Amino acid sequence: MKMTSTLNRYCPRCRTYTEHTVSVYKKGKDRSMAQGARRMRRKTRGYGSFPKPIQKRFAKTTKKTVLKFKCKECGHIIQSKGMRLKKVEVQRA
Repeated sequence: MKMTSTLNRYCPRCRTYTEHTVSVYKKGKDRSMAQGARRMRRKTRGYGSFPKPIQKRFAKTTKKTVLKFKCKECGHIIQSKGMRLKKVEVQRA
């Protein structure tokens, strides 16, 4: 899917239609001291197998992509609902 880098959208903070910049959401770095990471380290330590089965056959061919829309007036960021796309391309307008 091809997206333009800027488009007019409704900004709830400005309460008007303003120009927004479009970018693709990217996951941040995992925290090594988060509860889930600590639990996983404890479960996989020592002699024994992996606690959860590792999935070998995948049912889905695509992943959900989330777009971020940043208002040029106030800087408010709105995230779109995740949609299944093979490829996203943000083009310059």
